[in-house]
Amino acid sequence: MTRHPVIRKAFFALALPLLLLTAWWVATANSTSFFWPPLSEILATFPETWFNGRMVQDVLPSLARLGVGFALAFVVGIAGGTIIGLFPLLRALTEPVMEFFRALPPPVLVPVIALFTGYTGSVGKVVTIALGCLWPLLLNTVEGVRGLEPVLIDTARSYRLSLWRRMLYVVLPGASPRMATGARQALSIGVILMVISELFGANRGLGAAIVQFQRSFAVPEMWTGIILLGLIGVLLSVTFQFFEKRVLAWYVGQRDIERGA
Repeated sequence: MTRHPVIRKAFFALALPLLLLTAWWVATANSTSFFWPPLSEILATFPETWFNGRMVQDVLPSLARLGVGFALAFVVGIAGGTIIGLFPLLRALTEPVMEFFRALPPPVLVPVIALFTGYTGSVGKVVTIALGCLWPLLLNTVEGVRGLEPVLIDTARSYRLSLWRRMLYVVLPGASPRMATGARQALSIGVILMVISELFGANRGLGAAIVQFQRSFAVPEMWTGIILLGLIGVLLSVTFQFFEKRVLAWYVGQRDIERGA
């Protein structure tokens, strides 16, 4: 009996992707278009394209830059958002600036960052990813801290808990669901910026490889890069959900109960 929910969840998660792949396979089975090769040809090209050294040369450096940029944004966003959320005056002073940068599409900053940090190397790409991931984390953390029940803060103060203990046992746990929401949004933005940042003067990376395939008219190889990028996004999402359910087990369980009700 315990397996049925897992099987049902896996079915609903895989049904639509399998349906789309089947439709793609059938629609391109007899395709003679140069730009829309058969899916069977694309899948046959996949192993020799990516398992012949490109995983180490292109994919791993991209994921490393994504990891470093996301980690920097996570630390700065959580720390800064917590401080801003705790002090109303500071929040009032910084809110116009945060709203301004939130309204800017992250890809717009890519040429500006590349201009100051250089088009080659990893520094500019890491900075681009970090800045793009920062705002969802920062803003959600501010809202999470600001939305805490005042009774919790007052109770912690009445017990004369130090600021560090209030942060550790009251503020961070209470705001953690909103922090997780910001981290989920930031991860999606980070994957997009990982690819976009590699379009400017990069010789290595997943985005650079896809562009090189496109410019050399290696269309099946280009499609394999797009498919690989989608698979990486799915894997990162599943990994994030795995850790979220364990770190926020109390919240996820309560949310599932409320949805069931």
